[in-house]
Amino acid sequence: MDAVRRIAVVTGAGSGIGRSVAVALAEAGWSLALAGRRPEALAGTAELAGATGDGVLCVPTDVTSPEEVAALFAAVRDRFGRVDLLFNNAGSFAGGGTPVEELDPATWRQVVDVNLTGAFLCAQAAYRHMKEQSPRGGRIINNGSVSAHVPRPHSVAYTATKHAVTGLTKALALDGRPYGIACGQIDIGNAATEMTRRMEEGILQANGTLAPEPVMDAADVARTVVHMASLPLEANIPFVTVMATGMPYLGRG
Repeated sequence: MDAVRRIAVVTGAGSGIGRSVAVALAEAGWSLALAGRRPEALAGTAELAGATGDGVLCVPTDVTSPEEVAALFAAVRDRFGRVDLLFNNAGSFAGGGTPVEELDPATWRQVVDVNLTGAFLCAQAAYRHMKEQSPRGGRIINNGSVSAHVPRPHSVAYTATKHAVTGLTKALALDGRPYGIACGQIDIGNAATEMTRRMEEGILQANGTLAPEPVMDAADVARTVVHMASLPLEANIPFVTVMATGMPYLGRG
């Protein structure tokens, strides 16, 4: 990996965890390719990161589209010449709060398309570049979630896809070994973002009650991703969980 100019692709970079990670990577000296659906949000992330000129590339991308994902990585190759890191972060919680028997199959497919197929398409494109580039290799970090371990009530689509992301991480880590491609996963619990704001007001618990839950600063997640990304390719953190200390994760159920 080039210690002077390392290239990171961040999906879901327009807000939340993706934005926080992009800012932290920029502060650590990485050049950025920011992907997301909203061009204005990507531009906002680039501004917050202080990334300008040839050190940043904003590419509006729907990660569920093979064509758009291919165009994203082609643009990264044309601008930077290589890919050192993919933070595979784009995700959807559509259908969250809906009981199993009421979940629309179209919503199920939407969540699978974004959280699983989108993660695969981006990882596949990054893998192809990392395998062929010189020097060879790179790192993929998937955003898993504590829902990759235990569910919240009424979250069947999100939980199923996050469990599947764990399998994706393991398979990529194994298949990438001969090519110097490391793959790890960060499982995040209650980071303060737009998506988790309702947790501070009260969220459904396994016993059927509503209760507020503690949250942590998203910057704590970002620092963990930067640490994972900073390791030499001879070392890997396959799985790490970062969570608000007081959240009811270890006692769920």
